[in-house]
Amino acid sequence: MDTFFISHNDPMLITDDSNPQRSFMQSWKPSIVQEAPKAILMVSSHWDTDAPTVNLVHGANDTIYDFHAPFPSEMYKVSDPLRKIRLVALTCRMGHPDANVYPEANIPVCQLSVHTRKGAEYHYNLGKALGQLRDEGVLIIGSGNATHNFQLLGPKGGPVAKWASDFDTWLKEALIDGRYDDVNNYEEKAPNARMAHPCPDHLFPLQVALGAAGQGAKAELIHHSWTDCAISHASYRFTNA
Repeated sequence: MDTFFISHNDPMLITDDSNPQRSFMQSWKPSIVQEAPKAILMVSSHWDTDAPTVNLVHGANDTIYDFHAPFPSEMYKVSDPLRKIRLVALTCRMGHPDANVYPEANIPVCQLSVHTRKGAEYHYNLGKALGQLRDEGVLIIGSGNATHNFQLLGPKGGPVAKWASDFDTWLKEALIDGRYDDVNNYEEKAPNARMAHPCPDHLFPLQVALGAAGQGAKAELIHHSWTDCAISHASYRFTNA
């Protein structure tokens, strides 16, 4: 089974038809994931711990809303019905891929943390260790963003910032060309690395998904869009060679 890095968005994605990522999130399962997985492992940029941690909750669980005003009150009425082994504090953000992949909520889901005190290569090796799960039919999804700097956002509809575009293009070319060592050393190799990711939490899920795909995996860009002139929603599929 292929692995994925899916850039997420804000909660308004559930209602904002003008956002180009919305149509992608609504359609990517039938067009890309051909076979229903036995379970979903979501590597979350929104959960940072000192050691690898998995969150499992059995039975029904209330939705946790990890966003605040100025989002409309309707956003706090959206309920996530996931059951069985349930992902906590992630699917509440409707911009996350798992909320749109299997809305029937009959697929066991769990969340794996990232560890920002560790490096990119550590997360790549963590993904390699998870590769057996992929072979057993577990869908592994890393959720973050290709660029993520909330301090440098621009006006809606404005031009994409050059620093963000340069990093995003470098990342795409490095992945497509199979230069995974460069991706794992992006802080030294990539242009504007610290501007694109002042905190690495939103990129590390990509390294996990890439490592889990196995040696010699091929990368494919499956979606690309921007918001706020600086946030790249580039998303990738990694296919084992």
